[in-house]
Amino acid sequence: MKNWLFIALATLSLSAVADDAELDCNNIRNTLDTNRCAAIELEAAEDVLTHYLETSIEHNAVDPVLVDAIKVAQKQWQAYASAHCGSVYTQWRDGTIRGVMGITCRTRLTKQRTHDVWQDFLTYMDSTPPVLPEPAIE
Repeated sequence: MKNWLFIALATLSLSAVADDAELDCNNIRNTLDTNRCAAIELEAAEDVLTHYLETSIEHNAVDPVLVDAIKVAQKQWQAYASAHCGSVYTQWRDGTIRGVMGITCRTRLTKQRTHDVWQDFLTYMDSTPPVLPEPAIE
């Protein structure tokens, strides 16, 4: 249940951004803006992860067993990230900060996952340049 609440909050934050062209994430004035800006950052991180995953699957297409393993790992990672960040959301359930804490958790894990995908599936053991540039973890 708490995971659905977290997802709903993130979705509402993203849809609210579409209606507010005046949002300035460098000048946040309230909790709603904080959540909206955090949701924008999460969406950007998810887009980067999607790109790195798709590239890793294309790059390793000659090995269907590996491609299947990457897909399984991603599904299991999504379940983990949802459960973990849902628990962070629960930790802060009594305050208005709960939304941004859950979203920020998901952003942090998404960036780490992107780096892991890059390191494990898009780099080489020798001096061959990686398939994509190293993603920022921040």
